[in-house]
Parts: sequence; structure tokens; C-alpha cells
Amino acid sequence: MAGTNPTLRRRQLAGRLRELREQAGKSIREAAEQLECSPAKISRIETAQRGALPRDVRDLCLFYGVTDQAQIDALMTLAREAKQQVWWQETEDVDFRSFLGLEIDATSISEYETTTVPGLLQTEDYARAVIRGFLPGIDTDVLEERVTYRLRRQERMYGPRPPKYWVLLDESVLHRHVGGAGVMRRQLERLEKASELPHVTIQVIPFTVGAHMGFDSAFILLEFSDPTIGDTIYLDTLMGSFYLEKAKELERFRETLNHLRAVALSPQESAIRIARAHDGFAA
Repeated sequence: MAGTNPTLRRRQLAGRLRELREQAGKSIREAAEQLECSPAKISRIETAQRGALPRDVRDLCLFYGVTDQAQIDALMTLAREAKQQVWWQETEDVDFRSFLGLEIDATSISEYETTTVPGLLQTEDYARAVIRGFLPGIDTDVLEERVTYRLRRQERMYGPRPPKYWVLLDESVLHRHVGGAGVMRRQLERLEKASELPHVTIQVIPFTVGAHMGFDSAFILLEFSDPTIGDTIYLDTLMGSFYLEKAKELERFRETLNHLRAVALSPQESAIRIARAHDGFAA
């Protein structure tokens, strides 16, 4: 699907342009002078924070000494495809738009949550209650738009090629009253059914574990089969969204995931704990 995903196309282009510049021994400032733009523009292109015009790609390739016209044409095609419109680009939330572009093509998703059920497993009523809880002053139209996008994200989980999805939940997520008892019952039923899917693994980290490596830091690891797309850690905080891709950063979070999987209940024990929590919300 990478060929139809403008977010991944932009990342592919960014990595290739950065690689060509470094091979040519050129600095970001020199590249900026060639395009008569700011160094910040080149930096944002190379980190996939913004797209590049095909003519800018052509000029950069020539500046970097690329003589293979087929290679230049391929990179210019990437630039065009990076500007295609897809459903998730309709949202006003730029940070969330970037995340959706990555999530939609990840082949493996590992998610650790400390406060809420992950968006990919939320029911409509639970999603609405969570969003309104985070943003009590949100306009109704904006709220409903966000709920719609959250539900649309879930379509891939039940499609022909779903990602491998490994969820680690703090036990408090099962007991926090979000939207009322009825909403919680239906949400926990959704978790129970999701845990039965062959591509989904759910583990609960019980209260008895106490402090641990992921004690205060929810995160998502997105992994890709395409070697030109780097694996990414996604952090969603009050200060904004952050994407971590450096080897040391990935190593640290993978270590945390391995630790959490080890201290969590087994998938079978977790299913029992979820069922028990569901019974606690019985009418």
C-alpha cells in the first residue's frame, strides 16, 4: 500500500534526498542556496515535515550530481505522489493526520496505554466520551468528526490484511468509568472479542506489578515491511505529538516493550481479568 500512501511517499523521498546530499558531500545550507530558499525548508523536506515540488527534486538531484534520468524521474514521481489526497488528510489535526498516514500502512503495531482503551479498539460511545473528556469545550461538529475518523481507522483491523497488533494495557484502563457503566460494559465486550482475533494480542499489566519501565509513558511502535520506511515511535502528549526514529530511541522503547510483556499477565490471564472487570460493570 506504500505506493498509494502520500505520507510514506514523503518519507521515502525525504530519506533518499538526504542520502543523496550526504553522498555528494553537500551541506543543507549549500542545498538551500542552490534552490534559493531557507535551510529550514531543506531540513523540513529531509525530515518529511513538508513535501517537495517535483522541480525542486529535479534541481536538487542535478546539484547532487545525479545523472541517471530514470532515478531523477522516479524521485519526481515520489514528490507528486506525496501530494495526493487521501481520506485522512481531510482532518484539521495536522499531527493526527501524519500519524494516520503511518498507521494505515504499518505491518506491526505495538501499543502501550496507561489511561484509555487504544483508539483502534474503542467503541463509538467510548471514543466520544474519551474525546469529550480530554476536550470538554470541543464543538459538537468537531467531536463527531474525530469520532468518525477514529472509527474509520478501525476498518483495517477487520480487513483482508490487518496489521499484527499487540496491546499492553494498564489495569486501571479496565476500571476507569468512561461514559458510564453501560458504555464500559460494551467497551470491555469489544476488548474480549478483539482478543480472540488471530492478529491481536492483548495483555493487562496488573496493579500488583507496581512501578515499572513504562510507568508514566504511553506510546506506540509502528513497524513497516518496506525497508525504505523506518520504524517509528509515536508519542501523543499535552505538548504535542512526537515521532522518534533514531536507533537508540527505538532500542530504548523496544526494551520497554519487552519488559512490559514480561511483567504483564499472559493473554489468557488477561482475558479473564477483562471479563472480571466487565462483570464489575454489570447492571
